[in-house]
Amino acid sequence: MSSALITGLEPVVAHGLVRTFGARRVLDGIDLTVAPGTHLGLIGENGTGKSTLLRLLAGADRPDAGSVRVPADLVYLPQEPAADASTVGRMLDDALRPLHDAVARLEELAERMADEDVSVEYDAVLAWAVTHDAWDADRRAEVTAATLGVADLDRDRPVATLSGGQRTRLALAAALVRRPAVLLLDEPTNHLDETALDLLERSLVELPGVVVAASHDRTFLDRVATELFDLDAGVLGTDGRGGHRFGGSFTAYLAAQADSRRRWEETFAAQQEEIAALRERTHVDLRSVAAGRGPSDNDKFITKFKGAGVERARARRVHDAERRLEVAEREALPKPPEPLRFDAPLTGGAATVSVRGLRVDGRLDLPRLDVGDGEKLLVTGPNGTGKSTLLDVLAGELVPDAGSVAVGARRVALVRQDPSFARDDLSARETFAEAVGAEVAEAVPLRSLGLLHPRDHGTAVGALSVGQRRRLSLAIAVAVRPDLLLLDEPTNHLSLRLAGELESAVAAATGTVVVTSHDRWLRSRWAGPTLDLSVGGAV
Repeated sequence: MSSALITGLEPVVAHGLVRTFGARRVLDGIDLTVAPGTHLGLIGENGTGKSTLLRLLAGADRPDAGSVRVPADLVYLPQEPAADASTVGRMLDDALRPLHDAVARLEELAERMADEDVSVEYDAVLAWAVTHDAWDADRRAEVTAATLGVADLDRDRPVATLSGGQRTRLALAAALVRRPAVLLLDEPTNHLDETALDLLERSLVELPGVVVAASHDRTFLDRVATELFDLDAGVLGTDGRGGHRFGGSFTAYLAAQADSRRRWEETFAAQQEEIAALRERTHVDLRSVAAGRGPSDNDKFITKFKGAGVERARARRVHDAERRLEVAEREALPKPPEPLRFDAPLTGGAATVSVRGLRVDGRLDLPRLDVGDGEKLLVTGPNGTGKSTLLDVLAGELVPDAGSVAVGARRVALVRQDPSFARDDLSARETFAEAVGAEVAEAVPLRSLGLLHPRDHGTAVGALSVGQRRRLSLAIAVAVRPDLLLLDEPTNHLSLRLAGELESAVAAATGTVVVTSHDRWLRSRWAGPTLDLSVGGAV
């Protein structure tokens, strides 16, 4: 039996983690301890190091400085699982094997319980099996695979041939069946429908070990996270002393985060006002203390004595002012960085959509759909009901097998879930300019849209994170001011702040917008019509 099999529940401990990529330090001295039973939500703007921290905890990357201590019984699920050489069946079997091995080992040990050494091992294996719910593993595997939409996949099919969404759901199914002591998840709610999200959240809440999940899903954070760790908390942190941790729900943290930002801005303004006053006082002292003062009598000795006293007094005052200025400048907080703000108009003019008898064999069957000028439509439904297919048809990128589609729009833009670009070696700025044209790029520069940080404009597209590529794709679509904007799961991979700003922009858009989304936060606040493809396209 492997040592991992008899490992008990232990904490995850990281100390002084530093990770630098090129000239940019992504993580700078991160300390983190996560006890068993804690479900920690990692939050922060794109590029603040959430995925990097998960990779370091998982051992998939090494820190430049610092240390990590984690149990051996660990499963890590990145945003984009690797397309390895395994098959669907082998991946699920590998998840079940430790659980089956534990049950089989218990049966072996039960026959030799008279041996004291055997009883010690029996107790350890029994504790592991109970913690991992090993006896219910097969039933749990069937339910999990079915709910996540991977039960019908050919067991002999290579994982490399699956779509990105299928690979993610398959890897998630294997992780949930396995019930490890430590589960590290990077954006686990992407590609999941309502039923799958419910399964995921219930499964995570029931896990007795450590869960660390980076997520932009606001409802997921509220339901699963017992604590939050904000890698973008600012210099005052979540506690006013630079800490990253917050012991409360995400909804509660939104208020705490806004208060922390306000305190940072107020403290910075007060410190800068004090520094300006000290600089002025130093300047005055240097110029005018005892300026033009001459001898008061003809006694050269007295004159020299008084002059020396005046010089000493001036020197003391100047030194004191300079010392106070030096301390104030050294202890001053840095200026709060301007957050990315997306406040650009999403659309140009309005557009209309008329669909009759639409059919894409095996993917979509929609009898009728009408979207009026300037209307905002939310399309919902489980995975496989044809949401993305509908957007492809409306964008003119997929020809249906039957039916008619009339789109009254001069310009149509589609933002896909998984955007791809022709050349990964071009920078974000060059990709943007090539996609929208030189004239539009000059009139609506990438920096003006507030979707991608200026420091990333020169980064090659292939080196951008998934979230950064999504934001670049959105920037390209918005820049051309489409009359009809089609957004496929637009809040996936977006930062929490930008997701909220995008929702506000959709509501305020003058043109016509069609959105597909599993985002429960967005859907609960949607004020317009909804098309539910799971019930035959009822609006």
